[in-house]
Amino acid sequence: MTELRHRGATDKELQHQNSEDKGSETEAKERDGASDNETKADPGVPEVSVTADDTPEVLNKALSGLSSRWKNWWVRGILTLAMISFFFFIIYLGPMVLMMIVLCVQIKCFHEIIMIGYSVYHSYHLPWFRTLSWYFLLCVNYFFYGETVTDYFFTLVQREEPLRILSKYHRFISFALYLTGFCMFVLSLVKKHYRLQFYMFGWTHVTLLIVVTQSHLIIHNLFEGMIWFIVPISCVICNDIMAYMFGFFFGRTPLIKLSPKKTWEGFIGGFFSTIVFGILLSYVMSGYRYFVCPVEFNNDSNSFTVDCEPSELFQLQDYGLPPTTVKLYPFQIHSIALSSFASIMGPFGGFFASGFKRAFKIKDFANTIPGHGGIMDRFDCQYLMATFVNVYIASFIRGPNPSKVIQQLLALRPDQQLHIFNSLKAHLTEKGLLPALEEAA
Repeated sequence: MTELRHRGATDKELQHQNSEDKGSETEAKERDGASDNETKADPGVPEVSVTADDTPEVLNKALSGLSSRWKNWWVRGILTLAMISFFFFIIYLGPMVLMMIVLCVQIKCFHEIIMIGYSVYHSYHLPWFRTLSWYFLLCVNYFFYGETVTDYFFTLVQREEPLRILSKYHRFISFALYLTGFCMFVLSLVKKHYRLQFYMFGWTHVTLLIVVTQSHLIIHNLFEGMIWFIVPISCVICNDIMAYMFGFFFGRTPLIKLSPKKTWEGFIGGFFSTIVFGILLSYVMSGYRYFVCPVEFNNDSNSFTVDCEPSELFQLQDYGLPPTTVKLYPFQIHSIALSSFASIMGPFGGFFASGFKRAFKIKDFANTIPGHGGIMDRFDCQYLMATFVNVYIASFIRGPNPSKVIQQLLALRPDQQLHIFNSLKAHLTEKGLLPALEEAA
């Protein structure tokens, strides 16, 4: 009996020891980020093909003697300089070319996200998914661009009869187009795949919300003045580059699990670098009408112009910084807010994209740009930034636009114009402004 008790105690100790060993192994796996929950494949997640190395052969040969870490650094650096050069080139071409480039980028981003969803569609042979996705993209772009043209180029629209008719019934036409796609989707429903088809319907609409709606806001910012387009985009680019540089050389402390390569050193270094960069870039650009004037249609020359008398926002003013005063453009003060958002909140667009890619077990959205991934990988922060800039302009910058009011008045009937004239005259007379103007005349 004593021997049996001893054996029982020994067995319990062994079981306890084994459980402790298993627990320590589990803790070690959790620390290393290789727990069973992460390594097992999720049956609910579709398999998406992994993008191959698409680095140009010339760069592969030139950098063949370097480690993968430094090779990636040089590839990203060379391609980044190429993209920045292209960015300067399209700025030189003018706002209309920029608008077309934004449209092309939007279409490519939409294509990259939809192709991830297509891997699900293709395995179940769901009808019309890609066709309806592109049809909805066409409908939404027709609506947004029609609204933009009517809002910013009212004179041109009223002058051309076909444009005037399209403008008058624009929202009804847009709704009719969307309704057609909606009916096509309902007719495409297949038994046993209803849930998946509605899932893909939601996929398309969320993609439209994230990509198309926010790219439309980029167009709005552009028409307010190219400076509202260039400075925010440049701040995001600067923060991305400087955060990568600081993280590459000094990064030691991980920032967020969603993006393991992000570090606190890179985050903080990118923040201060972007603030300084935003102030300096704003100072340079605020002195040129080409960058600060809104895009308008000139009836005399039948062309789009960017010429105006700069507002107070882009005129040098004295600011007291004891013990001295400095001359700054008021826009430079606003640039601090833009730079801060690009550095602090902008990266969350990238973290969101990282979470999305981890959910579908892909490294990049596509392999369009060697070392960078797809177009969406480069614009994940830009879309969030564009929304902030649009809200910022509407909340703190934009005021009543006299030129737009006059354009709308000229489109009214003569009796309506006369009624408004008499009402305005009575209002100015009541305030005592009209007699003073008549005496001055």
